[in-house]
Amino acid sequence: MSTHCAHDEHHHHHGGPVHGQAHPRESAASACGCAGGCGEVAGAAPRASVLDAGGGALLLRVPEMDCPVEEGRIRAALERFPAIRRLRFDLPGRALRVEAPQGDWPDIVAAIRDAGFPSETLEGPVAAGEGMRRQRQAWMRLGAALAVAVLAEAIDFVVPDTAAWELAGMAVAAVAIVLAGTSVFRKGWSALLRGELNINALMSVAVAGAFVIGQWPEAAMVMALYALAELIEARAVDRARNAIKGLLELAPPQAEVLRPDGSWAVVAVGAIRVGDLVRVRPGERVALDGVVKSGQGAVDQSAVTGESMPVDKGPGDAVFAGTINQSGGLAFEVAAPAGDTVLARIIHAVEEAQGKRAPTQRFVDRFAARYTPFVFALAVAVAVGAPLLLGWAWTASLYKALVLLVIACPCALVISTPVTVVSGLAAAARRGILIKGGVHLEEARKLKHVALDKTGTLTEGRPVLVARQVLAQDVPEGEILRVASSLAARSDHPVSKAIAAGLGGPALPVERFGALPGQGIHGMVGGREYVLGNHRCLHDRGLCSPELEALLHGHEREGRTVTLLAGGERVLAMFAVADVPRATSAAAVRELVALGVVPVVLTGDNPSTARCIADQAGIADVRANLLPHEKLEAIRSLAGAGGGVAMVGDGINDAPALAAASIGFAMGHAGTHTAMEAADVVIMNDDLRRIPETIRLSRRTHAVLWQNIVLALGIKLVFLLLAVFDDATMWMAVFADMGASLLVVFNGLRLLRGAPRA
Repeated sequence: MSTHCAHDEHHHHHGGPVHGQAHPRESAASACGCAGGCGEVAGAAPRASVLDAGGGALLLRVPEMDCPVEEGRIRAALERFPAIRRLRFDLPGRALRVEAPQGDWPDIVAAIRDAGFPSETLEGPVAAGEGMRRQRQAWMRLGAALAVAVLAEAIDFVVPDTAAWELAGMAVAAVAIVLAGTSVFRKGWSALLRGELNINALMSVAVAGAFVIGQWPEAAMVMALYALAELIEARAVDRARNAIKGLLELAPPQAEVLRPDGSWAVVAVGAIRVGDLVRVRPGERVALDGVVKSGQGAVDQSAVTGESMPVDKGPGDAVFAGTINQSGGLAFEVAAPAGDTVLARIIHAVEEAQGKRAPTQRFVDRFAARYTPFVFALAVAVAVGAPLLLGWAWTASLYKALVLLVIACPCALVISTPVTVVSGLAAAARRGILIKGGVHLEEARKLKHVALDKTGTLTEGRPVLVARQVLAQDVPEGEILRVASSLAARSDHPVSKAIAAGLGGPALPVERFGALPGQGIHGMVGGREYVLGNHRCLHDRGLCSPELEALLHGHEREGRTVTLLAGGERVLAMFAVADVPRATSAAAVRELVALGVVPVVLTGDNPSTARCIADQAGIADVRANLLPHEKLEAIRSLAGAGGGVAMVGDGINDAPALAAASIGFAMGHAGTHTAMEAADVVIMNDDLRRIPETIRLSRRTHAVLWQNIVLALGIKLVFLLLAVFDDATMWMAVFADMGASLLVVFNGLRLLRGAPRA
């Protein structure tokens, strides 16, 4: 059955190039350090093969590389090697693949080592479960460290103040510090040797100083909480990996090819050449791009073009790799090799879009670039300068300097950001919103445009019967509807299925049932011949009157697919099928507009259908007939207008735009696996009202983050002044550090209030 009428303007999208394939060097030089998982490397291949051997690649195990900051530092260290073609990181597996000439490998290894990351060469690919195993070990080690740190605190507050218990408490605290902070101390010591004052260096000195001056419970707890913050962020990165794994699996690895002797053989797609004839049966996926030479079939190509209804294909029509032949057999001539199909170019576009995502460093590290040197300078000035210039006792000056380091320890800041963000993420999850990292939660407040795909996003993504009309007045309505339902139930075409589901009722026996390629179906019911066909079918039979034409065009202007039942040389009934808007679409659009966000429709469907759906949702800006690379260009155009741009989609064809947008939203129920992997946010219950809700939550999270920053730094500043100019004691230092930490933690947890479960 056809999904469009003879008089409708219909566009067959041919496989134009997906623009913007990333230059290899451009991806390699992208110094990424964000928590959301970015860079070309993040999704370039499935986890099991991210670091496959071969192809002129150097495979390294980097034990100390376990967070985005370390990844960014390694990228920066390798920027001076123009011959590097590509970098692929596996943070959970602590492994790295460098595609570069073999002659540069020793210098590359040396550059990574000089950056503070000793590595070892791997001989083969990293095991698929290696990263998960290391993550489990890290969480188990952190859990033990937190438990031991709590025990150290209990010993300090509960047990008698004796030398024996003091030694026991110090030993327990030391165990917690070793469990949680071995990596931090190694990195901090390495940074100090290189003359760098980063967050690891400050944490190392602060914890060591606190331990030396007797604040061992504080030292243990600070180190354990800092390690927790690091693991939370590393975990967020891992969830955004494998962005195009579903794309790689979409096209089948084999296809039936016509041999010179006239037989058909199943061969690998890599061995199929341009010009070969390939056969695809009903229910199978198309393996390569091509042009139909024989056969008729309805092809679901929403994964590539975004069209809401299957498209009838016949000789001369283009087919795309990854699409599904739903009915009828097709034989097509291959037009492009496996590496140059529209689907393959979508994969390249996703890689480029992720590689060009702006790097976002964690706030604490940005702040530490200024804060840490100041703290060290102040501590040194107090320890050395005060005795020389002010005549203070050396021991008192050293004590004040150590107190300064404890007070100035960025624990409150380090804890406040992940606690606040994780609280926001948990609040979102209770609303059915899965956000893949704190960066996306923080950035959502900046959105100025939200681009929405039509099919499966603004609409339900499946055809339903929306209107029916009996045109023969002398035949009982029930009899006509039973005949239509019986014929439709025999067909596997989606439009027929929608009609059968909409009419329901028991099916009558159908004899001499058959298909009318590209037009509909026919059969004998109760001894009479009936035809259930599209506008073109009835027009060719001369059964369309001016009145009927006007009725059909009215439905077609609203984006509906019209099917007619004819019998006895006259039209008996009309059925209109359409992809209807979601119940929440209009409400979501109103909320977005109220927030100052402009909604835009980007769809591969035809303009009339797109405009109809957009009008029902209340969206003025509609851009239709877009292929995946054109959606990508539209996202870039909106970004050029200023402010953040979100993309909301559910299909493979939306993946490049989802990855290129400031934030990509995917539909959890209706969405494809690839769309959900490429997106930054997944709406688990497909309720579009969750998008404005995410923006509101982002704005609230941002406000709480700044409240915590002011609280942490304000308290620190007060006690820093007291430590330098007054008789600040260690209990004041503990209060300044732990007090500020508790305040920001409790303030961050406020985000969980009023967060009902979805």
